[in-house]
Formats: sequence, C-alpha cells, structure tokens
Amino acid sequence: MLNDMLEKGKKEKHEEQVQFAAYRQFCEDTEAEKTTAIKEANQRIESLQAAIEKYDANVERLAGEIAGHEGDISTWQGDSKAAQSVRDIERTDYSATHKDYSESIDALERAVAVLKKQNFDRKQAAALMQLKLIPVSAKKTLDNFLQSVEDPLSVTAPEANGYEFQSGGVIEMLEKLHNKFEDERYTMEKEEANAKHAHQMLQQDLKAQISTATDTMNAKKVDKANNQQSAAESRGDLADTTTTRDDDQAYLNDLVATCKVKSSDFQSRQQLRAEEIEAVEKAIDILGSSSVTGNADKYLPALAQMALVQIKTLSQSPLQQRAVAFLSQQADKIHSRVLSALAVQASNDPFSKVRKMISDLIVRLQEEANEEAEHKGWCDTELATNEMTRKEKTQSVENLHATVDELEASIAKLTKDVAELSEQVANLDSAVKKATENRASEKATNEQTIKDAGEAQTAVAQALQVLKDFYAKAGQATALVQQQPVAPEIFDKPYTGMQSENGGIIGMLEVIQSDFARLETETKTSEATAQAAHDKFLSDSAVDKAQKNKDIEHKTNKKIDQSNNLTITKEDLASTQKELDAALRYYDKLKPSCVNAGVSYEDRVKRRQEELESLQEALKILNGEDI
Repeated sequence: MLNDMLEKGKKEKHEEQVQFAAYRQFCEDTEAEKTTAIKEANQRIESLQAAIEKYDANVERLAGEIAGHEGDISTWQGDSKAAQSVRDIERTDYSATHKDYSESIDALERAVAVLKKQNFDRKQAAALMQLKLIPVSAKKTLDNFLQSVEDPLSVTAPEANGYEFQSGGVIEMLEKLHNKFEDERYTMEKEEANAKHAHQMLQQDLKAQISTATDTMNAKKVDKANNQQSAAESRGDLADTTTTRDDDQAYLNDLVATCKVKSSDFQSRQQLRAEEIEAVEKAIDILGSSSVTGNADKYLPALAQMALVQIKTLSQSPLQQRAVAFLSQQADKIHSRVLSALAVQASNDPFSKVRKMISDLIVRLQEEANEEAEHKGWCDTELATNEMTRKEKTQSVENLHATVDELEASIAKLTKDVAELSEQVANLDSAVKKATENRASEKATNEQTIKDAGEAQTAVAQALQVLKDFYAKAGQATALVQQQPVAPEIFDKPYTGMQSENGGIIGMLEVIQSDFARLETETKTSEATAQAAHDKFLSDSAVDKAQKNKDIEHKTNKKIDQSNNLTITKEDLASTQKELDAALRYYDKLKPSCVNAGVSYEDRVKRRQEELESLQEALKILNGEDI
C-alpha cells in the first residue's frame, strides 16, 4: 500500500507541476500583455491630458483675443463715425465761412469799383455803409475792421465837405481789406485741404485696421472652433482610454493576486508532497529495515526539545506562567517585538524582577507616548505652515515666471517694432529725397523739352513759310507755245517746281510742327501731373513720417517702462525663489521625523496602547488580581 501511495504521490506531483507550469505561463504572458497595455494607456492618457490642456488654453486665449479684436473693431468703428461727424461739422463750418469770405471779397471788389467811379465829396465811412452792394455779413466784418484800426483814413487828407475827391483812402483801405480777406480765405482753404487729407488718411488707416482685425478675428474664430472640436474628441478618447486602462488594471491586480496565491499554494503543495513522498520513502525504508528503534533520535528530535521546555516550565510559579503565556499570546496577536522579548525574559528572570521590569516598561511607554504626542502636534503645525508656504511661494514663482516671459516677449516685440518703424522712417526719408531729386531732374528735363519744342515749332514755321513763298512764285511759270522742229525727246510741260515733292515736304513739315506742338502740350501736362503727384507724395510722406515717429516715441517709452518692470519682477522672482528653496529644504528636514516614519502615527499610538494594556494586564496577573 505504501508503494502504491508513493507512485500515486509522484504522479500527482508531476501532473501538478505540468498544470502549474501552464498556469504560470498564462500568468506571465497575460501580466506582460496587460502591463504593456496599461503603460501605453497611461502614456496616451498623459498625451491626451496635455493635448486637452493645450486645446483649452488655446480656446481661452483665442476667446480673449477675439474679444480684444471685437473691442478694437468697435472702438475703431466708433472713432471712424466720430471722425466723420467732426469732419462734417468742420466741412459745414468751412463752407459757411468760405461763403462769407467769398461774398465779402465780391462785395469789396464791387464797392471799390463803385468808389473809383465817384468824384464827389462824402464822408467815407458813412458813404461806405450806405452802399447797397455790401451784404450784412460783409458790413459786420468791415465794422470790426474799422474799429480795430485807430485811424483807417490816416493816409488821406482830413475830411472835408468840399468838392475835391476824398475816396482814395477808403479805396486803399478796402483794397487792403480785400487782400486780407483773400489771404485768410487762402489760409482757410489750405487748412481745409490739410484737414481733408488728414481725415482721409485717418479713415483709410481705420478701415485698414478694421479689415485686418476682422480677418484676424475670423481666422481665430475658426481656430477656436477647431480647438474646441479637438478638445471634445480628445476628452472622448481620454474617457475611453481611462475606462479601458482601469479595467485592465483591475484585471491585472486580480490576476497578480490570484497568481501569487496560486504560486504560494503550489510551493506549499509541492513542498508538502515532497515531504510526504520523502516520509513515505523513509517509512518504506524503515519498515523494510531490520532495526527501527535505533533511528528514533534521528526522526524525533522535537520530542527531546519539548521535554526540555516542559522541565523548564515546571520551575516557574503559576502566576509567572500565566503572565508569560499571556504576553506570548498578545505578542503574537499584535505582532509586538517588545512583548515577545519581554515574554522570553519573563520566563527566565525571577518573579520580583519581572514585575519591576513590566512596571518600568509601562512608565517608559507612557513617556514615549507623551513625547510622541507633543512631537506629532509640533509636526502637524510645522508641516501645515510649511505646506502653505510652499504652495504660496510656488504659485508666486510660477506667476512671476509667467510675468517675466510675458514682459520679455513684449519687450522683444517692441524692440522689433521700433527697429522696423525706424527703418521705415529712414526708407521714407530716402524715398522722399530720391523722389525730390527725380522730380527736380524730371522738371528740368520737361522744361528743356518744352523750350526745345517751342523753338522747334518756330523754326519749322519759318521753314514752312519759306517753302510756301517759293512754291507760290514757282506756280506762275509759263510753258512754251511755239511749234518747233522735232527735237530729241525732252520735257513738254512747263516747270513749276517739284510740285509732288512740294506737297510731301510741306506736309511732312506740318506734321513735324504739329508733333512739336503736341510734344509741348503733353510735356506741360505731364509736368503738371508729375508735380501734383510729387506734392501729394510729399504730403502723404510727411503725415506718415509724423505718425511713425509718434509710434516710435510711444513704443520706446513703453519699452522703457516694461524693462523697468522686468528688472523689478526678476528681483521679486529671485527673492521668492530663495524663500521657496528655503521652505523646500525645511520640508526635507521635517520628512525623516514627521513624514517618513515608516508606520503612521495612528498605528504607532494604537500599537503602543495595546502594549500598555497588555503590560498592565500582565502586571495584574503577577499581582494575583482578577482580570
């Protein structure tokens, strides 16, 4: 029967090994597969989270920029309407004032003409006021002028009621007033032209800014929608990936735990089967041997050790035995090395020494508990304060870093803008200089061309007259009328000059004359057009240069302010970083005693309390008290 058991045990042991080998292979393959899948899922989750944060940040940034563009467009549209309103008012005022000046100038011209026809005495101011040709607005203007002049007729003879002509001073005064009004009207027309040009430039600039901002805003709206769509898709992928990862992780945890249990069970089962087979084989050997008793010491060593323990236990008192047993039981129950060591020592030491040892240990544990409680309170306070400091300083450092990056980017952009504007101003000056030189050269060429064309026309006209006079005379020649003997063939018509060539030469000269006349006209027109274009270019360039210089000044001042802010921010960042580093170093010092103590404070308190209660109960046992 033992032989049958041996064979069956070996067979089952081998079958179990084969079965577990297949199971272990499954565990390893599945664990590797799930671990790889979880790792890839974690990487994809991190990538998706980063992408979602990026998309959300882009959406938030684009929303702010779109709102900024909308505000700019609204502001520029309001500026455009306001500028148009102001321009309409200026235009209306200009038209009314220009009309008044024109009517006054016309009235003054007619008044001077009337006065020049007068040759009889009259009081100048009164006579002037009585003129029906002067409109009310001109009379008011004339009154103001007469009041502003201390003696408007000081250049004339004293007023007299004689017949002599005394209107010369009035005429001179009116002519001065006429010239003054014309000068003021010209100044006003020039100012109106400048204002109109400035308004057109402003409207053009606002229109360009609105168009550019609108295009940029529309593009950013499309970009925002794309980012929102991408964020939504990434969130869907993230949810699916997270669910799959969590399922794989749960399955892997269960698999690892099950495989670990099965492996432990397999080792135990294999060891037990091996021991069983070994025992059966030894039993077979023993039973097959002629002597069995001689091997008792070899196969039963535990019996002798158990006997020694029993002998030693007999020398202890009952209370001490109970205390040792209780301490051993509690040491196994709460896994306390202190109680275990105390149980061993209590089993060897005398009764009185054991009681003192337990009492001292109780006192020491109570003192340790008080010290640890105080230390725990101190740790909680310091850790809370340090955590608050670290969070605050970390946030401040991040904000300051962001501010530094923003200021540096803004300063770089301002530097680039100022450089570009300065280059544009230099290019503008160069273009104006070159255009002025080209205009001067072109003007000189046109003037020379006009002069040459005029001289050529004069010369061609003189040549035409000479030819016309000659051929007019040549047309009066007579032909031969008497019959002569036949002579060799010769001309038989009167000679009147080269009539066919005559028409060609005169026609050609007339064409040349008209070409020179057309050249003169076209050159004058071209010169006038070029001068007008040049004047407009100079005006536009001056306005553009003034605007760019203003932009350079504004951006330079802004760059200086931001450079100062950058210096201050970097100093704040360095100071805050030092404070954060100090807080981190202090946290590292707190870790050994307050964070990384191995066992949590609650577990240490609970274990110490159980040890104290066990020691107190053991002391009661030794004192013979009823537990």
